[in-house]
Amino acid sequence: MVSSASKQVFSFVLLLSLFHFSSAARSLAETNSDQTQQPILFQYHNGPLLTGKISINLIWYGKFKPSQRAIVSDFITSLSTSSPSTNQPSVATWWKSIEKYYHLSNAKKTSSISLSLGNQILDESYSLGKSLSVGTQIIQLAAKGGQSNAINVVLTSSDVLIDGFCSSRCGTHGSSKSSFIRGKSSKFAYIWVGNSETQCPGQCAWPFHQPIYGPQSPPLVAPNNDVGLDGMIINLAGLLAGTVTNPFGNGFYQGPKEAPLEAASACPGVYGKGAYPGYAGDLLVDATTGASYNANGLSGKKYLLPALFDPSTSTCSTLV
Repeated sequence: MVSSASKQVFSFVLLLSLFHFSSAARSLAETNSDQTQQPILFQYHNGPLLTGKISINLIWYGKFKPSQRAIVSDFITSLSTSSPSTNQPSVATWWKSIEKYYHLSNAKKTSSISLSLGNQILDESYSLGKSLSVGTQIIQLAAKGGQSNAINVVLTSSDVLIDGFCSSRCGTHGSSKSSFIRGKSSKFAYIWVGNSETQCPGQCAWPFHQPIYGPQSPPLVAPNNDVGLDGMIINLAGLLAGTVTNPFGNGFYQGPKEAPLEAASACPGVYGKGAYPGYAGDLLVDATTGASYNANGLSGKKYLLPALFDPSTSTCSTLV
């Protein structure tokens, strides 16, 4: 259940910044709005980061068009530096900046992570209903994916209600105990992101929809012509960065463990240079569609990705 204090923090931050939320980053009241200029105290808490070859398994809950699933699957495939887009700036370049966290976490031993698209599981019959809890039911859905060397991503359609969705978060990430694999039980990482198109696009799909609070600037054109899915990409990208650098709650983050600011959530609302509350930054604009973006992906797709906190400079780093 979301406390009244959490709702107050959420409303306050929306008023200041129009920023995207996840349960991994709900306490932003003390964060300076100009993240591109002010240094942030970011700490490594000596816990493990996800390393090695990791499969991203997608669990589609509810109704999604094939074209919508392609937006997400192409984004995941675009993260790999083994098949980067020839057009720059690219999704792979954005993801490569995560390597700085691995260098800082273990200076004596080189470690890295390589992501690839794994299995896709469709649950179009709403097997658990259309009103779900993040704690139990999202984990139950996430467990359908592989539980070894994997991140299981649950994506819920626009007609599925999730407790806390819109009021305090646009998605979340966490970990859960896996089934026994070769006689041993371990943890697996999971992410949940909801499609906010009909429920709260002003909160979870900004800057592609008019914001509910704060400065009222015109919405930008979504690069894949789908406000809900392009908003999901923003949140999924940020949660992926948080998952690999703070998978079990003792990696890289700022602030309290219960509501940490992570690699992307430490830079809320920043997508390009010159960003400020109500303005996403100086972005690239497609000459044909007028869509705003900052990263090129595979299959000719374009995406808007959040700034990532650079632990070596203590500033928010953008692609453009």
